[in-house]
Amino acid sequence: MRILLTNDDGIDAPGLHALARAIDPIAEIEIVAPQVCQSATGHAISVQRPLRAVRRRCGDFEGWAVDGRPADCVKLGLMELVGGPPDFVLSGINAGVNTCVNVLYSGTVAAAREAAFAGIPAIAFSLEISADPLFDEAADICRGIVERIAAGERYGGTCLCVNIPRLEPGPPVGFRVCRQSTSSMMDHYRKSEDAIGIAYELDGHLPPVDHDIDDDLAAIETRHVSITPLSHDLTDYKALARLQQTDW
Repeated sequence: MRILLTNDDGIDAPGLHALARAIDPIAEIEIVAPQVCQSATGHAISVQRPLRAVRRRCGDFEGWAVDGRPADCVKLGLMELVGGPPDFVLSGINAGVNTCVNVLYSGTVAAAREAAFAGIPAIAFSLEISADPLFDEAADICRGIVERIAAGERYGGTCLCVNIPRLEPGPPVGFRVCRQSTSSMMDHYRKSEDAIGIAYELDGHLPPVDHDIDDDLAAIETRHVSITPLSHDLTDYKALARLQQTDW
């Protein structure tokens, strides 16, 4: 089994190194990751300039460091760097969950979706943020999920978004296959002044959790691993049906 590993926190990120160590015993791995952190860059790709990729250390391994976005890494990796399509593309482990609308901002999820565009089974892994995230323990959970998926239907063309609750209190309670929450982040800007002028720094937190809804936010709140299949078809089918009845 051949697996391409990537992320959005950059090639030096501990989450990527932990995932590589966990996956190496079960697969031949290739690493193609951003040269520097590209968190919250969404599905941006580089079209106005050439990309550069160099071989360098990635924890205990070697990989390609790309001076581009996470989606660039997967696109370039699949077309030029890894010698043919892999069996899986894995993205992560991200420092912080990618639930609710964050799946649209996340470079971690975008990298996996880019692989799904090409029909390759793809999984985005994220770990709830904490003071000392236990990436090695989270990576063991990731490997178990990969082994389970590899042994059954591989869902080519679908991106699985996996979120793991923080592990300091102990192992997760279990797993939930659930939908993405449609809640928005509770965002605000911190305003400050310096010698240049006024500066605005974005900050925020996850919205309150509705425990009666079976979604990714509720799963993390109850310390379950959430598994959400994502499609790149963003069509609003209810609106589509109404618009098709409109006399234009």
